Amino acid sequence: MSGPEVWADLDAYVALPRLTGLVSGPDGKLLVSVATLDREATGWSTAWWSVDPTGVDPARVHTRSVEGEGPAAFLPDGRLLFTSSRQVPQTGGAGADAEDQRAIWCLPADGGEAHVLASRSGGWSSLTTARTSSRLLVGADLMTGSTTLAQDQERRVDRRKRKISALLHEGVPVRHWDHDLGPDEPRLLSTEVDVAPEAAHDPTIGSDRLAVLPPANGRHLASAPSLSADGRRAVVTWEVAGPRGVIRSSIALYELDGTPGEDEPAGPPPAAGPGPRSGSTPLDAASPPVRPVGPPRVVAAATDEHDFHTALITPDGQRAVCVREERGSAEEPGDLRLYLVDLATGEGTVLAAEWDRWPTPAVFSADGSVLYVTVDENGHAPVYAVELATSRWRRLTDLGAHTSLCLSWDGRTLYALRSDYTDPGSVVAIDPATGVVTVLRRPVSYPPLPGRLENIEVLASDGARVRGYLLTPTTAAKSAPAPLVLWVHGGPLGSWNSWSWRWCPWLLVAQGYAVLLPDPALSTGYGRAMVARGWTHWGGAPYTDLMTITDLVEQRPDIDATRTAAMGGSFGGYMANWIAGQTDRFRCIVTHASLWDLETFLRTTDAPWAWTVEMTPEMRHRGNPARFADQIRTPMLVVHGDRDYRVPIGEGLGLWWDLVSRHDGPPEELPHKFLYFPEENHWVLTPQHAVVWYQTVLAFLTTHLEGGNFERPAAL
Repeated sequence: MSGPEVWADLDAYVALPRLTGLVSGPDGKLLVSVATLDREATGWSTAWWSVDPTGVDPARVHTRSVEGEGPAAFLPDGRLLFTSSRQVPQTGGAGADAEDQRAIWCLPADGGEAHVLASRSGGWSSLTTARTSSRLLVGADLMTGSTTLAQDQERRVDRRKRKISALLHEGVPVRHWDHDLGPDEPRLLSTEVDVAPEAAHDPTIGSDRLAVLPPANGRHLASAPSLSADGRRAVVTWEVAGPRGVIRSSIALYELDGTPGEDEPAGPPPAAGPGPRSGSTPLDAASPPVRPVGPPRVVAAATDEHDFHTALITPDGQRAVCVREERGSAEEPGDLRLYLVDLATGEGTVLAAEWDRWPTPAVFSADGSVLYVTVDENGHAPVYAVELATSRWRRLTDLGAHTSLCLSWDGRTLYALRSDYTDPGSVVAIDPATGVVTVLRRPVSYPPLPGRLENIEVLASDGARVRGYLLTPTTAAKSAPAPLVLWVHGGPLGSWNSWSWRWCPWLLVAQGYAVLLPDPALSTGYGRAMVARGWTHWGGAPYTDLMTITDLVEQRPDIDATRTAAMGGSFGGYMANWIAGQTDRFRCIVTHASLWDLETFLRTTDAPWAWTVEMTPEMRHRGNPARFADQIRTPMLVVHGDRDYRVPIGEGLGLWWDLVSRHDGPPEELPHKFLYFPEENHWVLTPQHAVVWYQTVLAFLTTHLEGGNFERPAAL
């Protein structure tokens, strides 16, 4: 099945491969990660594919296993390191635990068989290599208080054998998105990958040579590191709990050659090893011991007004650029600015201060003079170049949303994954000098889409420009107008600007629905003023913007204004609930992972401190959808996952009870439905449950927009 009919077949849709990441290497190597449906069709398995950076030759598979591969990074000599769940030979010992072994594998530069570099129970979260040395930084969750991998493994195995699941907390956070925090915590480990050839196939080599880096005092590691070209320095984001449970973030610097940290006194120089320079920590077990790396030094400290995060270090290791986030007030949103830090002095300056966009640092040019960033902008996410010396910014790309930016090792080409609502994903090469974009040959192909896409714009009552996308089926015409589904994005700070496999409007279009994807007040990519319009009242300008652009679309002859529905997830679910209490213009409403009662949400979400400034008592009361439960007349489909800790299940249960308890008729005539996923989180990620989600949503839409009785999906 390869034509537009794929979008009407949910099983065929979830089986489509997805591009998930890029990594570049020496000698022009470029790899793209491709996720495909696993054998049981209950998850996805990833493999790394080699892409021709000239765009001539077809892509070919580079690594593949049944279990799938994880993060990858190249060494300067062309060897590829990657994590995988493929089976690891067991060698016994205190750390052996076959139940949960995950390994770092090393693939020779000229191909052949990959061998295990290091393995552990608990796995690895990130791999970061240097451009001109064999330094490797590895992210891993270690049991709290562990100072070595061996100690971590002993505690981990003991806890599992004794079936202990209790967690002790001494502050916040206690949960994140869909998992409990503890008893382990994110840590970094450092080594040099100079494996002796005769030891290359020893699956246990390296575990005792991965030095656990000390944490910043009282802080929680919150990002993968950014490493200088020579591997001597790294910057990371650290979070620390402040008064009243507020979490703040700062940027800290590791001196990886053994330079004392902020709390470590100076000592004798490190012993020389056989690695490429003095002070290295090679995996070769015969290397002499070296002095441990000291604690990191904070170089951009959080204040009462600002947080710092998303840091990149320049290739020469002398400066770093991060995002300085201004904390908002109850009346005005904050702001995000690029912030340049001199790592020697700690002095910082704001870059591109007049730019009314919120850029995200992606990668530096080879000489460190230019920072490449992405920004949300008018329904896209283009790449910009920002000059550090002048603060001038220059747009490099036009249409589409760009992610996974990486620089070729010769510094001449940027690579990125690009998507939009007409393309699920492409690999592109960008010339930083000219902005010329070349689409490379990707490993996958996608079927034609079942409809058309248009830009829609309207002026709100206050003169603000409100835009969005309208997707219509090919069959929509004046003689056969299509029913309309208003789909509200999450966030609330966000935009409909890139392809989403989770929220795919084309699945509705394939069933004959027109889908409106608007960017109302609070949307990013239109300047800070657009966010400010909805900051103090989510049910104010965001709601009126949605109604105004819906009014415009309903005037079209190819749209049936008598058959409309509204839906959304997360903040979009909040808006769906708000719409239900404000108007009965829609025939039905789908609300997923939605905020229902702002009073209970604020106290139970996994990040309550993030909402305390904006959600004042006045704002919570004014914008609380639960206040209008008595006014809901529209049939609602409530969807929630039990492992959703961002918007906890209590929000869905509270909404469901408020709907059911207000129904005076016979139970069998209750117009509402509740789709509950005990093992899913905020998004519903597994393939089989995604299918059930769309089956139920489409059945609900069909019932109320097409007529007839609700048909329960077979799996339910």
